[in-house]
Amino acid sequence: MTGLAQQTILTDDPNVRMCALTRAQRPRGELLRFVVSPDGDLVPDLKENLPGRGVWLSLSRASVAEAVKRKVFARALKDQVALPENLADLISRLLLKDAMSCLSLASKAGQVVAGFEKTEATVVHGRAAVLIAASDGAEDGRRKLSGKLRAADQADRLVECFASADLDLALGRTNVIHAAINPGGLARKFMACARRYELFELNGAAQAES
Repeated sequence: MTGLAQQTILTDDPNVRMCALTRAQRPRGELLRFVVSPDGDLVPDLKENLPGRGVWLSLSRASVAEAVKRKVFARALKDQVALPENLADLISRLLLKDAMSCLSLASKAGQVVAGFEKTEATVVHGRAAVLIAASDGAEDGRRKLSGKLRAADQADRLVECFASADLDLALGRTNVIHAAINPGGLARKFMACARRYELFELNGAAQAES
């Protein structure tokens, strides 16, 4: 199959879009969509359901900063657009809000346990679809619980990108360092949101260091 034929197939794939900055084609889960509001403001469309022509950008802080610097949005949308101040920070807050909303829903549904002992028991008995360890928690506790997941070849269930204060607000508790979510749709939804937040933040950090 020729490169052109492959490119055509990728372009026609509804789950693949082109990054307006790099021109690389990537899965939609690794991209952010933006649209222009009726007032001419650029709006991040995290749920990908807002009307209007969209422009897609790789899911990273560095990509957003570079797109702003190079005026990629106006060029891709073929129109002048007003950009929110500190666009990358706005996106980070929206991604965080999505993830914490999912966690809160799971908690209200009785699908979340918190605290080291309860979380450890859930992991040991194989009932943890997601293990959450606060990014600012003690290293020894995080290492112990994550080690149990890795021993069971379940390291991909570990989420370590959220601060304790954010977990506190989502769960309505204080000093949340460790938590686990039982298997089910809410766990899968939270994991998807968490990975997008993590990808956005870690991609930005990695590109800044390179």
